This record gives sequence, C-alpha cells and structure tokens, in this order.
Amino acid sequence: MSQPLAATASVKDVNESIIFPPGDIYSDEPPLESDLHREQIDLLIRLIKWWWRDRQDFYATGNLTIYFSPNQKKSEEFRGPDFFLVLDTEKKDRKSWVVWQEDGKYPNVIIEMLSDSTASVDKGLKKQIYQNTFRTPDYFWFDPNNLELQGFHIVDGQYQDIVPTESGWLWSQQLDLYLGVESGKLRFFTPDGQLVMLPEEEANQQLQQTNQQLQQTNQELQQTNQQLEQERHRAAILAERLRAAGIDPEQIF
Repeated sequence: MSQPLAATASVKDVNESIIFPPGDIYSDEPPLESDLHREQIDLLIRLIKWWWRDRQDFYATGNLTIYFSPNQKKSEEFRGPDFFLVLDTEKKDRKSWVVWQEDGKYPNVIIEMLSDSTASVDKGLKKQIYQNTFRTPDYFWFDPNNLELQGFHIVDGQYQDIVPTESGWLWSQQLDLYLGVESGKLRFFTPDGQLVMLPEEEANQQLQQTNQQLQQTNQELQQTNQQLEQERHRAAILAERLRAAGIDPEQIF
C-alpha cells in the first residue's frame, strides 16, 4: 500500500536498505480531458523544444507520470503534471520521470491545465505537493476554456503569486520567458515581448516578409519605370522642338 503524502521521504532521506523499484517504469496517466487540453499541452512542448533546440540540458514533456517515492511505484493520490520541464538533465526520451533515477531532480517548471474535474486538485493538493515535496520553483495553471491563468514562484519555501504585467503575462524565472494568452492559447513570450513561434509559424512569417519585400521591390520598379517613361516622353518632345527649329537632335552630341 502507498504511504501517505505527508510521510513521503525525500530521496536523500531514504534509508539505504530500501529496495528501489526499477527505474524503467511506464507512465500511468488517465486520458486527457478534451482535445483542447491535449492540443494546448502539445503546443507548449513543441514551443519550448523548438525555442531551446540548440540546448541538450533539459527535459520537457506532458501528461507523464512522475514517480517520486521509492517506497511505492506511485502515490494513489497523485498523477503527473500536464506539462513539466526539468533543467540540467539529459535531453532524451523517457517512459516516465523517476526521481531516484534522475539524481533526485524534480521539475523546475510545472503547468497544469484546469478542468471541471481537476481544478480543485490542481489548486489544492497538487499545489501543496509541488511546493512542499517537489520544491518546483515555478508553478502555473491555465484553463483552456475560460483562459484563467495564474502563476506562483517559491520564496522562502512558500509559493507567492507572480504579479502579471499590464498585458496579463506572467514571468517564469526558470524559463526566462513570459507566459500569456494569445488567440485563445497559452503561449511563451521573450523578455522583450516577442511571441515564441513554432517552426511553421517562423517559416510563414519569413514568407510574409519575403512577399512584402517583393511587393516593395515591385513598387520601386514601377516607380522607376514611370520615371523613365516620363524622361523618354520629355526627350521626344525636345527632339520634335529641335527638328522644328531646323536642328537635328542626333547632331547635338
């Protein structure tokens, strides 16, 4: 039987005589609440992996079980975060996150997607676990339906509200990014306020910029052609006037 959460020992405090479960444990998460929740989680994972594509020192995933007590495979009262990120670890695929096989590391950032059935747990029990057991520095929750967004940062062992900007964005010290709502989705923003984009969004933006440059070039060419046409027209009028005065324009130069 599983131990009560309050009695869960940290990895450092575990007695050496305890036999640790194998580290190669499959995740055991329930189905996601809706397509909206799944799409939002996938979006966050894709965004951070693309933004940090040149880094090899982090692990980002979602809806994956975190096994944190060596006395049990998992707590009956706890399931994995919807999105979490661990820093200073190997960037590789995993079946689950097993704390005692990962140098005792817990997530640096956790984001939960609220729903009618999970909101009370995400705001209560899970928040308590992330604060007291995981010591996760940055914790956020987001409701994909009503767009409620709230964030917390640990100060002296206690979660303190992250004060939103005028735009309603929340700063993550661990990500060095803002979290904010854009077009009904939770997105990341750079410190200078730029939207962190997916690769296809970047490609589309570059294509739009290229098209704008082409349009500008075409406009400049049209203006140049108009100016040349005006010059040719003036030259033709001058040539006619010279001929009328008995002067051959070809003999002037």
